[in-house]
Amino acid sequence: MSNAQILSELHTNCTHLPFFEAHIPAGFPSPALDHMEHKLSLDELLDINTPHTYVALVSGESMNGAGIFDGDYLIVSRALEAKPGDIVVACLNGDVFVKRLGRHHKSYVLQSEHPDYAPRYVLDDDELMIWGVVSHSLRNHRHHA
Repeated sequence: MSNAQILSELHTNCTHLPFFEAHIPAGFPSPALDHMEHKLSLDELLDINTPHTYVALVSGESMNGAGIFDGDYLIVSRALEAKPGDIVVACLNGDVFVKRLGRHHKSYVLQSEHPDYAPRYVLDDDELMIWGVVSHSLRNHRHHA
């Protein structure tokens, strides 16, 4: 089961980083990369709409099929309306999860993206609150022993 731990709201920082507007091959580097630098704001890239955006930390493997892994950081927007098919941070009966929101007849279902985890159908007596829609995930590619 993938749980989410809310870390904090994001604040606009107006930091611009160098951006090389080219497709970078995974093989050999292109000599044209030296001439393509622009400035890019992470606020713009991640579509950060403060104060409606926050960061959540994922624990668990139930969303691996969606490319969300244990230890990833999620950029979550409270400003977006959650629709079936969206990956959401949901609070179901007091437990917080990262799941894909689905519909089954007139009910909602919270779906994992891993075959070992069954979908969770939201029943009439359940309390479901959608805390936001996941817009991006961030992963640290440096792992140290």
